[in-house]
Amino acid sequence: MKHERPEQRTSALADLRTLLRFPGFRQLLTVRLLSQFADGVFQVGLAAYVVFSPEQETSATDIAAAMAVLLLPYSLLGPFAGVLLDRWRRRQVLLHGNVLRCVLSAGTCTLVLGGAPDWLFYLSALSVTAVNRFILAGLSAGLPRVVNGERLVVANSLSPTAGTLAATVGGGAAFAVQFLAQGQNAQDALALGLASGIYLTAGLSALRMRAGLLGPEEDEVVRRLWPALTGTARGLLAGLRHLGRRPIAAWTLGGLGMMRFCYGALLVTVLMLCRHAWADKTTGDDGMAWLGIAVGVSGVGFFVAAVVSPWAVAKLRELGWFATCAALAALLVPALGLSFRPVPVVTAAFVLGLVSQGSKIVTDTVVQASVDDAFRGRVFSLYDMLFNIAFVGAAGLAALMLPSDGRSAALLLTVSVLYAATAVGVHRLNRAAVSRETNGAPA
Repeated sequence: MKHERPEQRTSALADLRTLLRFPGFRQLLTVRLLSQFADGVFQVGLAAYVVFSPEQETSATDIAAAMAVLLLPYSLLGPFAGVLLDRWRRRQVLLHGNVLRCVLSAGTCTLVLGGAPDWLFYLSALSVTAVNRFILAGLSAGLPRVVNGERLVVANSLSPTAGTLAATVGGGAAFAVQFLAQGQNAQDALALGLASGIYLTAGLSALRMRAGLLGPEEDEVVRRLWPALTGTARGLLAGLRHLGRRPIAAWTLGGLGMMRFCYGALLVTVLMLCRHAWADKTTGDDGMAWLGIAVGVSGVGFFVAAVVSPWAVAKLRELGWFATCAALAALLVPALGLSFRPVPVVTAAFVLGLVSQGSKIVTDTVVQASVDDAFRGRVFSLYDMLFNIAFVGAAGLAALMLPSDGRSAALLLTVSVLYAATAVGVHRLNRAAVSRETNGAPA
């Protein structure tokens, strides 16, 4: 795998400045930023209600169940969203999808205030996340229509990164607005209500684009739905077979799945610590502030990873940097986390943000470089499914191992062993990649 030269990075920055001169790109990016900002607000409001509601003694099992309900259907639906997006005008998907999410978020807000049954609350929240899959796919599918081909790679890099940052800022905004209301339910409802308003703004911002700007053209529309759906399923199987012939990409994806699994288990641990171990009922402190700090510090780790990864890859190669990330986590997570005190655990959250994003940057690069272009979309669909399924599986493990207060040395040590095993495996993979390159064999 070739490393990027400094002059190539300079050219990319120039292309980035040029992208912002494209009106269609600016309009599409605006919809993305508003949509994902609202996602961040909604997700934090959702988490606050599930984990910090005073009416519920939330357990790790409750959190795992919530993750399964919200992520698994989303993951399974994802690869098939594109089939429908090839039949509907994508600008209209962004408009009507965000307006629908506005209504559904407002409904979820009402359910929180009304003390509705949990199953009804989860059904409403699941509906919002299901629509989100179409929004994100529509944003990606419309991108080639607003920039020219030579700048598409830069646009594909900028847009999701900006969207993730917007979601992080949205989460921070949700924490901030919750301090404006009295009472936990009112706080959660305020966050969900804010998300509803921003979803509406995102939908209306799509009206700045022409109805047909994002496609598809009339002659490109896939007319028959069932053959398209079955073709998508066959395409995923073909992508899986192609990945089996690309061992470097396949094993790197496996390594990232393990990193994501570890991150998910530790996230549930932090949620339980904030809710039960660090809360002070005598002062009314429910631990929500510590969760906000942990999320913010983890976000800083994500940003630092984006800054240092190009330098680290130049020094260590892609897989060498991945192995280093896993090894850092194996060493520092137990060193910082076994005290179960707020400051060391928040410091560990920074480390987790750094190593998780660093390994993901490497995986994106390896998969893009190793997989044939004709299969890349299908492989990234599988990637997305693995990413979320690993997260839900981790929550299940945490539910089995965590006590009520979240203090589990056994879980932290198990995660540390998994990180160490990943580091060893990716280090060996790196040696195999070097050997393949030396011998001129494909990765």
